[in-house]
Amino acid sequence: MFKKLSLVSLFTLLPASFYFAQTTVYAYLKDNDGKPLEKAEVDLKGSENDVTADKIGYFQFVDLKPGHYQMVITKPNYETKVVDFDVTSDEKRKDLGVMVLGSAPTGADQGLAIIDSDDDEDSSNQASTVGLLQSSQDVFSRIASFDLGFYWFRPRGIDGRMGENMLNGVSMVKSDTGNVDFGNWGGLNEITRYPEISQNHAPSEYAFGGNSSVIYKNTKASEYRKGFQGTYSITNRNYRNRFSLRYTSGMSKKGWAFTVMGARRWAEEGIQEGTFYDAYGAYLGIEKKFNDKHTMTFNFIAAPYRRSTASPSTQEVYDYRGVHYNSYWGYQNGEQRSERVRRGFQPIFQMQDFWKINPKTNLWTSVSYQFGKDKGSRLDWQNVQNPSPTYYRNLPSYYDSLNPDASVVNPDGSQTTAQQAFQTALAAWQNGDANITQINWDRLYRRNMAQAPGNYYGQVGKRALYYMVNDVSDDKIFNASTHLTHNFNDTSKLILNVSYQNYRTQQYREVNDLLGADFVLNRDPFAATNQPGKSGLFNELDDNIAKKVGDKMTYDYIFRRQEFKVNPGFKFSTGKFDVFVSALAGYSSSNREGLFKHYLYNDSYGKGKNYNFLNFGLKAQAVYRMNGRNFFVYNGAMYNQAPFLEDLFFNPRVNGSVAPNIKSTVVNANDLSYVVATPFVKMRLTGFLVNTENETTVQRFFADGIPLSSVDADGLATNVQSAFVTQVMTDVKRRNMGAELGLDVKILPTLSLQGVASYGDYTYQNNPTVYFSSDAVGAFGNGLSYTNLGKAYIKNYKQGGTPQQAYSLGFRYNSPKYWWVGANWNYLDDNYLDPAALVRTEAFVQNSTSGTPFYGLTNEQVRNVLQPNKLPSAHFFNLNAGKSWLIGKYYVLISASMNNVFDNTKYITGGFEQVRNARYNTFVEDYSREYTLFAPKYWYTQGRSYFVNLQFRF
Repeated sequence: MFKKLSLVSLFTLLPASFYFAQTTVYAYLKDNDGKPLEKAEVDLKGSENDVTADKIGYFQFVDLKPGHYQMVITKPNYETKVVDFDVTSDEKRKDLGVMVLGSAPTGADQGLAIIDSDDDEDSSNQASTVGLLQSSQDVFSRIASFDLGFYWFRPRGIDGRMGENMLNGVSMVKSDTGNVDFGNWGGLNEITRYPEISQNHAPSEYAFGGNSSVIYKNTKASEYRKGFQGTYSITNRNYRNRFSLRYTSGMSKKGWAFTVMGARRWAEEGIQEGTFYDAYGAYLGIEKKFNDKHTMTFNFIAAPYRRSTASPSTQEVYDYRGVHYNSYWGYQNGEQRSERVRRGFQPIFQMQDFWKINPKTNLWTSVSYQFGKDKGSRLDWQNVQNPSPTYYRNLPSYYDSLNPDASVVNPDGSQTTAQQAFQTALAAWQNGDANITQINWDRLYRRNMAQAPGNYYGQVGKRALYYMVNDVSDDKIFNASTHLTHNFNDTSKLILNVSYQNYRTQQYREVNDLLGADFVLNRDPFAATNQPGKSGLFNELDDNIAKKVGDKMTYDYIFRRQEFKVNPGFKFSTGKFDVFVSALAGYSSSNREGLFKHYLYNDSYGKGKNYNFLNFGLKAQAVYRMNGRNFFVYNGAMYNQAPFLEDLFFNPRVNGSVAPNIKSTVVNANDLSYVVATPFVKMRLTGFLVNTENETTVQRFFADGIPLSSVDADGLATNVQSAFVTQVMTDVKRRNMGAELGLDVKILPTLSLQGVASYGDYTYQNNPTVYFSSDAVGAFGNGLSYTNLGKAYIKNYKQGGTPQQAYSLGFRYNSPKYWWVGANWNYLDDNYLDPAALVRTEAFVQNSTSGTPFYGLTNEQVRNVLQPNKLPSAHFFNLNAGKSWLIGKYYVLISASMNNVFDNTKYITGGFEQVRNARYNTFVEDYSREYTLFAPKYWYTQGRSYFVNLQFRF
């Protein structure tokens, strides 16, 4: 009876099984030499059907229902591969063919992923390669990111503000600066480690982007490996320690999945003197699968942090104290204290809806809200000398520039001669006397507390001469977007992205610490000199002029921007061509609202007008398949991009003025690549040309010798020779052209050689117009808050910020025993500082008395002092190694890397030209000194660094 019942049950259940799921999906895994890959783990996202490849590399999933699937293939020492595929109701068996896993480029835990379609790579005569080429990082991109990028190399010299970084369907680019604050998800490497990347200006399925790549990250709770993963790292970089723990539940039978993660990074002192680091990261992901067609996710990301920063310095200072010197700290009661501390907490809440409308159509909808404050502290002062130890009057070079017998005042107030002061300062800097070479906090407290109490605007107490402030950014950012895809057939696909962003940020300064005083005055300390007869108040609407800790002072305003973008795209294959066309239509509306009424500017208070921009663009990619191993790839882009808020407004802290005739930046970018992809050789050779027009750049600094004057209501002019100024260049044109080569050659089954070469020529193509604004002036004779200084003669000057030549050569050895070692040599050259515009205008060579060029001055003399500021070339040697173990169900990985093995500390990663002398006569006088008082300020490489990582999964 029991046997009969079992047979009845079996035959009763079989039809249901066939009805709900009867498809078996299988494939074979091989390495680049065609050998089977056994014991590779294959995780089917959204389910618990994880399998392991057998001795011939075979794996299968059985009883899959119709729908869209994604699997992740991992094996120690090999690339992680993410593969998408679809199962239809009429398929009983689905063959995904042979999948090839290449050797891991830099170790098993670098977080690199190759994402491709479900087609066999070796059958690319028939299969579309567009997705593969746009989503994977080739050897050039990997080395440029992880090896050359460590030394501040930017591919093609393109500013990162020209790219797009997306998290769960929405842009994470800040509308005020154009930058991405990666600290918002800092430490959560294991959550955000598998981005999809469209390199440079190649079109992307997720956004139109710019010409500095589209990086797309998705964080679905079910897509992480089920179980626990713990990681501990030790390093000698900005932080010293990192610990993280992640848990993933996997998808339950009721359709729920949870992932939670916590992380911390910390250092009592980083590699730079006087710096500390204390940052946390938290992630919560919840996913609900309603059915095979509908899933929703909730993601919460929070990363509070508190860390200090390091200063740039002149070469004189580095010669005395070395490349790890930092002027931003000093001792207070025997303990280190930094003036430059950044702290922030800006949590992100996101929801996504994934809807498979039908077998050919998918719709993803995202909603995101982020809020919170970012604060950066700094030391400020009123009516006293700059207390920074690297202020030019505090350095030995200043005393050396004076008459040796001249009388000077020591920091303690005593009198001495310039020669004696020079000897004293030189000894202090050479010997590292912290009372001279660092901020003397105790002295600042004593100076504040030694003041006699006074009556200031009705407040009685000690006014702060020195005090600490916070520059605060209080953000509220709402995003909504949709991502629609429709497959007409196997060779054509429609993509539509629509996004909306409402960006609001309030920017203000607040009192952080009064350093022993009772209050600080919210008043311009230079007003009595530069603006006699005016109130000098930063906010004339406020009766409370004496500010205490937590009070706002100096500036307070709101930036708003609303932005809409529509991005349709179409991908298709025909013959030997794969084509991807992407378009853009965008609209943005920006304004500023002032909350302080500045004593100099009528447009400082209230909501200003809206500045509206319409933007359009077109991108295209065409791939020509010569055969299954050789391809030609063309990428082209032409688009315009609205200026970011900080570029739109001259000096938003105090007024609402914008640069005249400001326009959207126009970009025209093209590249052509020859790609080889064989089991033994992978190569990409690319030539590129990127032209940029109508760009606006903004700089703020202190300058001497500028012919500025203000005009009061009675028409009386006041001359100002020294002032903090804002410099704006409009209609800047750039050209970035060059060639890239990435090569990976497998000379043995376990050994490969890799090389990269990048040669560029990044120049300015015109002489842009320069405008100036200064808070010491207010309104100029033209009635505006800025003046036109004419052309800046920078045509054919090299752009700064990145080496224009970069080369790398290395090897990777991957042992069958699950360990690896790699090394590479890197060389960088043709690195420049950006040319300062002010000293390259006609005003620079004009006598301030006569208004005519200096007598006898020749073009050769001017060119000699204004020649491009080229930085030294450098070479570095990097090492990396690792070993992994699989012990039953437990996985252990240890990896280590060391950059700059031979401790080269001569490499300058960046810097800027100081503009304190804006006239040729004073400039050349300073230029001719042994130690120029206003020499460029640099950041140096940090020297030898290491990173050791231990990971445990269970």
